[in-house]
Amino acid sequence: MTITEKIIEMIKQYDRIIIHRHMRPDPDALGSQCGLAEILRATYPKKEIYQVGGPVEGLEFLAEMDEITDDLYIGALVIVTDTANAPRISDDRYQLGDKLIKIDHHPNDDPYGDLLWVNTEASSCSEIIADLAFAEDLTLSENAARLLYGGIVGDTGRFLYPATTSHTLVVASKLLDYGFDSSKLNRQIDQISLEVAQLSGYLYQNLQIDDNGAGYVILDQAILNKYGIKDSDTASLVPLPGTIDTVLAWAVFVEQPEGYYRVRLRSKGPVINELAKQYHGGGHPLASGANAKDQAMCQEIYQKIQVLCAEYQVNN
Repeated sequence: MTITEKIIEMIKQYDRIIIHRHMRPDPDALGSQCGLAEILRATYPKKEIYQVGGPVEGLEFLAEMDEITDDLYIGALVIVTDTANAPRISDDRYQLGDKLIKIDHHPNDDPYGDLLWVNTEASSCSEIIADLAFAEDLTLSENAARLLYGGIVGDTGRFLYPATTSHTLVVASKLLDYGFDSSKLNRQIDQISLEVAQLSGYLYQNLQIDDNGAGYVILDQAILNKYGIKDSDTASLVPLPGTIDTVLAWAVFVEQPEGYYRVRLRSKGPVINELAKQYHGGGHPLASGANAKDQAMCQEIYQKIQVLCAEYQVNN
């Protein structure tokens, strides 16, 4: 029995299914979570399907969350998408369900759940959900296709990142056939506010880059307040250092209201997810996240990025 068959077999056993994703969702988190919810609603109209989690932080154009009570978890199947580590699951009530399925494309460092489908070769979790739908002949609505396409576009950087494969493009092509307005969706994903655009200028002007292409910038609360920006608004800034030809790997350190720093790591070559794991984080080899307690720790992380870049330059 294939993994897709096992997942469908478990889904068929439950009348109520609750789908979670990670905190601070990106388009792939919402695309995979809510795309799967839409598919299951269309395929199994008699089942109760819920999508739950915290705020969607500016991605309301994709989907919003259901508000449900704790008792609905009793005897329910819980599915978590796009979440490598259990502590990152948004809404810890996922533990209250009867069974748990993990569907993800990150390295499987935390193999939680009763049934797991982890495909690290996939560009995104949304691609995996699309594969599930096509393999098992599930019903895709126009909105489900829109959500999955949005997730793929988000995690591939509009098909620019190395995780994009020929299979990714085939899946995206199939989804486009469902007739949603892909141009509108791309604009919604790509557009930024004037405040974020102005902060982009600050980032470029204050980005520090060493001779081996290691870069970093710190966005503290004073800077965020000056530009009227919240942490959730900074996601679109993270890829910007990579547009500079001399930058090889970089960190964007964003101070949180509590005083610690959210660390966003990106790379064009050096593997950075092992570094992220050292600082309560993780992710993909070239795109990861972590946390730093203060600016001294930020500098410590940057020094390790410098070492990774120097070693990479020697060996490549």
